[in-house]
Amino acid sequence: MAATPSPIIPELPIIRAHGEGEQRATFFELFFDLVYVFAVTQLSHHLLADISWSGAAETAFMLVALYWAWNYTTWMTNWFDPDTAPVRLVLVFVMAASLLMAVAIPEGFSAHALLFACAYSGLQIGRNAFVVVVTPRGLFNQNFRQILAWSVLSAPLWVAGGMVDSEAVRWVLWLGALGLDLAAPLVTYWLPGVGATAMSQWQIEGAHFGERFQLFVIIALGESIVLAGATASDTGLSLEVVVALLLAFLSSTALWWLYFGQVAARVFERIRAATAEERGQIGRDIYTYLHIPIVAGIVLVAVGDELVIAHPTDALHDSGALVALGGPALFLAGLMACAARIGQAQSTPRAVAVIALLAAVPLAAGADGLVASGVLTALLAALVVAEQLRTS
Repeated sequence: MAATPSPIIPELPIIRAHGEGEQRATFFELFFDLVYVFAVTQLSHHLLADISWSGAAETAFMLVALYWAWNYTTWMTNWFDPDTAPVRLVLVFVMAASLLMAVAIPEGFSAHALLFACAYSGLQIGRNAFVVVVTPRGLFNQNFRQILAWSVLSAPLWVAGGMVDSEAVRWVLWLGALGLDLAAPLVTYWLPGVGATAMSQWQIEGAHFGERFQLFVIIALGESIVLAGATASDTGLSLEVVVALLLAFLSSTALWWLYFGQVAARVFERIRAATAEERGQIGRDIYTYLHIPIVAGIVLVAVGDELVIAHPTDALHDSGALVALGGPALFLAGLMACAARIGQAQSTPRAVAVIALLAAVPLAAGADGLVASGVLTALLAALVVAEQLRTS
C-alpha cells in the first residue's frame, strides 16, 4: 500500500515522492547504517572488557543513546528523500557525529565522556534544526520546532555530564538528559503555551519504516556473527571452538527466525490496517521503544557467544551465565511486548522459554560454556519449531 499524500507534509523537492508502490530503503540509508555496525561492535567489546553491573549499566546507557540517535534519523528519512543532495549532506553529518560517539564508547564514561555527549547533542540538534530551516511554516514545521526545543532542553545536561569529574554526578546529569529525550515522544513534545503534537500528524510509510528498523535488527545479528567468527579465528580452531562457533551461528539464526518469522510481518500488517493516527502511535511504541530490548538482547547474545567461544570448556560463572541466558530472555521479552502492543495473542512457548532461561542461570553458572551454549541452542531451536507449528 503506497503512502497517500498528506496535507501536513509539505510538498518540497527534498520530500519523498508519494507515487505508486511502497517506499524502500535507499542505498544511502544502507551506507548510513554502516557506522552503527561499528557502534554495536564497540558496545559488545565494552561489555566484554567489564562484565559487571557497572559495565552493563554503561553499555545499556550508551546503547539506548546510540539507538535514539539512529531512531530519530529514521523518522526523519521517513519523510525526507536521502537521494537528494541536502538530505544526504545532513545524513553525512549525522554519520560523522555517530562515528565520534562510537569511537568514544570504550571510555564513554571517563576520558571521552565529553566527546560522546557533544556528538550526541550536536547530531540531534543539527538534524532537527535542518528540518525547521528547510520547511515552511505549518503543522509539520511546528512539530519539528517542538522536537528541536526538547533536544535543546536536554543538551546542557549532556554537556555538563561530559565535563564533570565525578562519575556519580555524571550519572545523575546523563540520566536526566536521556530521561528527557525518552519522555519527549511519550508526551508528544508538549510545550507550555503550545501544547502537544497530534499523533495524526506523524504519518509513516509502513513498508519503508518497518524495513529500516528490521535492518537495524539485521545489523545487531550480523555483528554477533562477525564477533563470533573473529573470536574463533583468534582463539584457534580446535574442535571445541568450532563446535562453539557453530552453536553461536545456529542461535543467531534462531533469533532471526523468531523475529522475522513471527513478529516483523505481523507488525507491518497491523500498521497497514491502521488509521493515520494509529500508525504514528504504533510506529512510536513498537519501533521507538519496544525494539530497544530486542536489540539489547542480541548484543548480550553476541557477548555470551564470545565468552563461550574464547573459553568453551571453562565455567561461565554468574556474570557469564547471566549474559549468555539473559540476552535471549530479554530478546524474547521484547518480542512479547511487541505482540502485546498490536493485540496479538501471546505465545505460551515463548513465555515458557523466557522463564526457563532465567531459571537456568544459576545452573549455567557452574556448567562449561559449551554445554550451556548447546542447551541454549536446543531451546531456541525447539521454540522456532513450536512457533512455526503454532502459526501454520
